[in-house]
Amino acid sequence: MEILIRNTPEAGAKLGANIVSKIIQTRDKPVLGLATGATPLRMYKELIKMHQSNQLSFRDCITFNLDEYKGLPPENKHSYHFYMMSNFFDHTDIDTKNVHLPNGFANDLRESCRKYEKLIHDAGGIDLQVLGIGTNGHIGFNEPTGSFASRTWVKILSKQTIKDNSTYFETPEEVPQHVVTMGIATIMESKHCLLIANGAKKADAIRKMIEGPLSASCPASILQMHPRVTIVLDEEASYLLTFKDHYKWVEKNKLDWQLY
Repeated sequence: MEILIRNTPEAGAKLGANIVSKIIQTRDKPVLGLATGATPLRMYKELIKMHQSNQLSFRDCITFNLDEYKGLPPENKHSYHFYMMSNFFDHTDIDTKNVHLPNGFANDLRESCRKYEKLIHDAGGIDLQVLGIGTNGHIGFNEPTGSFASRTWVKILSKQTIKDNSTYFETPEEVPQHVVTMGIATIMESKHCLLIANGAKKADAIRKMIEGPLSASCPASILQMHPRVTIVLDEEASYLLTFKDHYKWVEKNKLDWQLY
C-alpha cells in the first residue's frame, strides 16, 4: 500500500485528480472505475477544472461506476446515475456511450449483474478504480462479513450505512435497503486502486483497513492483498494510524518513479 497523507481534503483531492489525470494521459483507452458520495466530489471538481482549462480530455475514457441503488430510475435525484451526470459527466467531453453504471432499475437484476461483469471484462479490465470507504469499512457497498470472492450483485445495506446515507435523503426510511454493487473480487481485479478518505469519522475504518488484520469484518482490509493501492488521506482520517510518521517518511524518500 502507498499511504499519502495531506493536510486538508482539498490537497488530497488535487493529488487524487493528478493520479487520475496521469492514467488518462498514459492510456489510449483508459478504463476508470468511479465512486460516488461526498468524498470524490472535490476530486471531480479538480478534474473538471483540468478539462475546462484544456489540460485534460475524457473523450477516450470508458467508465464503470461501483454501485447504484435498487429501484431508483436514472432521473431520480438520489440515484448515482443522476449524481455522476450532474457532478461530473455533464461538465466534460466524455462520450456517454462509454459511461456505465449498474442498473438498479432492471427487470432482471441477475442478468444485469452478469452483463455488467462482461462489460468490464470486454473493456480489458479497469485501469484505475476510485474508492471511498464507509465508516464500517465497506468498499463499494460490500458490507462487513461479505465474501471476498463476490462479483457484481444485489446486496443489502447495513443499518449503519443506511444511517450514514440518510443525510442525502429527506428521511432514513427513504434510503433504499438494496443496492447493485461491484463485488470485492471485481474491485480486486482492477490494475490500480485509489482510495480517498477524509475526516475523523473515517479514522477507525482507515486504521483497520491499513494496520488491522485481513478480515471480512472490515471489507476494505482486502486491499492489503492488492499489488497496487494508493490511499490518500487528510490528517483527520489518518490520526489513529500507529505508523503514520513512517508512511510520511516512506513517501518523502521514494524514488521519483515509485510515486503514485
